[in-house]
Amino acid sequence: MNRPIRILGIDPGLRRTGWGVIEVDGNRLIYSACGSVATSDKASLADRLVTIHDGLSRVVEDFAPDEAAVEATFVNKDANATLKLGQARGVALLIPARSGISVAEYAPNLVKKTIVGAGHCEKEQIRLMLRVLLPKADPPSHDAADALAIAVCHAHHRQSVALKLKVAAR
Repeated sequence: MNRPIRILGIDPGLRRTGWGVIEVDGNRLIYSACGSVATSDKASLADRLVTIHDGLSRVVEDFAPDEAAVEATFVNKDANATLKLGQARGVALLIPARSGISVAEYAPNLVKKTIVGAGHCEKEQIRLMLRVLLPKADPPSHDAADALAIAVCHAHHRQSVALKLKVAAR
């Protein structure tokens, strides 16, 4: 009998990095926990990245995920903001990878399409569908809800990601 697979979803952001943990047991999705790591707008960029690092490190330590998924960065009109988001995203990719956890990346439109059925939707639609998919989940913020959506997206696409990694390794 196989044990459930624990997945950590991460929605990187410099102000708030959302995280969500679910378990996959066959076709069943089980909510574990979610939250966000908040940083101070007044802190330096380096200090904010340390806060994200330390917060996500605690999540990985506390929940010991088997796999992780991170939302891919979208290009913003503000190049400076995009660069800073990319740095937060780098921390989000680094933490699980340093713990030996495989990390998949998903475009925001794929996450939305997986959860809601359309690549463009409002955040409230994602929250409504999460209530259906994970009835015990009550994310405290949009960042935490997005992180749960990323974890669910990975749960649905993880077999194809694993297959791509096997083919690439040959």
